[in-house]
Amino acid sequence: MSTPLTADGFLAALRAEGVRVVEHGDWRTHNRNHMGPWGPVNGVMLHHTAGTDSVDLCYDGMDDLPGPLCIGVLTKDGAAHLVGYGRTNHAGRGAYATYQAVCAETRTPSRPGPDAVDGNVHFYGFEIENLGDGDDPYPDAQLATVERVAAALCRAHGWSAASVVGHKEWTARKIDPSFSMPGMRDRIARRLAAGPGPAPAPEPGGAGGYEPFPGAGFFADGRESAVITAMGRRLVAEGCGRYSVGPGPEWTDADRASYAAWQRRLGFSGADADGIPGRVSWDRLKVPRS
Repeated sequence: MSTPLTADGFLAALRAEGVRVVEHGDWRTHNRNHMGPWGPVNGVMLHHTAGTDSVDLCYDGMDDLPGPLCIGVLTKDGAAHLVGYGRTNHAGRGAYATYQAVCAETRTPSRPGPDAVDGNVHFYGFEIENLGDGDDPYPDAQLATVERVAAALCRAHGWSAASVVGHKEWTARKIDPSFSMPGMRDRIARRLAAGPGPAPAPEPGGAGGYEPFPGAGFFADGRESAVITAMGRRLVAEGCGRYSVGPGPEWTDADRASYAAWQRRLGFSGADADGIPGRVSWDRLKVPRS
């Protein structure tokens, strides 16, 4: 049982854990606190959106369920989009037995009991963008962000991974998220044991390391190189691929469009997001040696 982190403390905890954050509007003060208390907080609750392009919806809410619908939306590209902070309309009422298990950091019940506790008071809520139909994949980058976000809050509050639950463990009315919660708690526990921050990466240019920046002039029409293929595969992995076929070894308009999407992801715009790699964006992409 803890006092919620301040918005600044929350943001610092995410960044210390290596989370890539995108801030939206007045997220720090966008909440439902006027409808009731937020806190003491006891854990983190995970959901899936059951839809796509969910950031605006989670910020604004719906006619019958005003926003924000969570604190953050974790998209397939591995970004954590912050849309609110405080009490949000994410959990609703759930099982007292699950609440007791979270407070005691013991195993959650195999089946939630009757809805009895207002989860909007006691949980940080995060929506994970996924259709939830069992066929829509969760990319590695997205699952890594789920792990990092949950670990960041557990670390900040001194909680164990047992303080992280799924909406489906909270109430029998829900089925989200559509991945294994015990498996995700195992991942979070390993991260908590290993310490904060991203895993160390090999040095660029070393054995098993990254391709050094070849210069903007390298990316000319008709250029063919295994480096371009490796770059394209990294862009696809980051959710920025704009390929109908490929990627392949020849520099094409699809490579340029994909790289422009990556530049915009990093915050570049205008001429700085023209799709031609620069050193800063290239080093951030971490293209493995071909």
